[in-house]
Amino acid sequence: MTKPALTLYLAAPRGFCAGVDRAIKIVEMAITKWGAPVYVRHEIVHNKFVVDSLREKGAVFVEELDECPDDRPVIFSAHGVPKSVPAAAEAREMIYVDATCPLVSKVHIEAQRHAEAGLQMIMIGHKGHPETIGTMGQLPEGEVLLVETAADVATVDVRDPDRLAYVTQTTLSVDDTKGIVAALVERFPNIIGPHKEDICYATTNRQEAVKSVAPKADALLVVGAPNSSNSRRLVEVGAKNGCAYAQLVQRAGNIDWRALEGIRSVAITAGASAPELLVNEVIDAFRERYEVTVEVVETAVETVEFKVPRVLRQPA
Repeated sequence: MTKPALTLYLAAPRGFCAGVDRAIKIVEMAITKWGAPVYVRHEIVHNKFVVDSLREKGAVFVEELDECPDDRPVIFSAHGVPKSVPAAAEAREMIYVDATCPLVSKVHIEAQRHAEAGLQMIMIGHKGHPETIGTMGQLPEGEVLLVETAADVATVDVRDPDRLAYVTQTTLSVDDTKGIVAALVERFPNIIGPHKEDICYATTNRQEAVKSVAPKADALLVVGAPNSSNSRRLVEVGAKNGCAYAQLVQRAGNIDWRALEGIRSVAITAGASAPELLVNEVIDAFRERYEVTVEVVETAVETVEFKVPRVLRQPA
């Protein structure tokens, strides 16, 4: 039986970013250095396949420091943690390694500097997301106010409208965030923004790549986890940029083939915490059912790398 023809538009860049790659290496190197088990506070990155793979190597994932024994190393996830967490680890004389993405740490430093200048902070982010919790936890309660939408800006209660600054979560929708920033500037004309965009290069690049492929395709599949903010944003960007069917899938086994009946083209991308192995798995699943032509649509080339902490580096 002849397979129907299908074009796969493969978005690039996609998948792992430098911060995710660094965080995974930190866990692997910690297991090599100290042996198993090594504890990790929160999922190191938001991807079940990655977490399960590290668990098999000897990582134990917990949500709070209280669940860790004093005598084993603990790693803080790429999303960052409130200041209280490393302080508690030090008080217990624990060995800990901070795997916070350097671009998230940049936002933490910004918040601290604005606070030292006497400014109250407004954070644009998603309530309950670990990155938001970590950033807000850099300063005392009440010093960072959260807004999630442009509508929230109208009701946020600030101490002094002329003494404000804002930061953002690094994994937000670029376009949606512009609207929220515009609302902040309209209500608080003297608000100070970041010197350099807080939304990270990888989030921006992956969204731009999706904007490029979405209008070409009958469907968009984003390989990523449901709790991955940057992956969920890619689905939204695809839907807003001309793709009638945009879905998040964790693995090839999650693809809804019935929904794809009659299609002639599919765009594929992956969130920043999804490994390329899972993308290849999805492509192979299409090849089983279709006569596939793959077209790579590249909108940027990424060369960013982040060093692992000195405590884990091999001596020269």
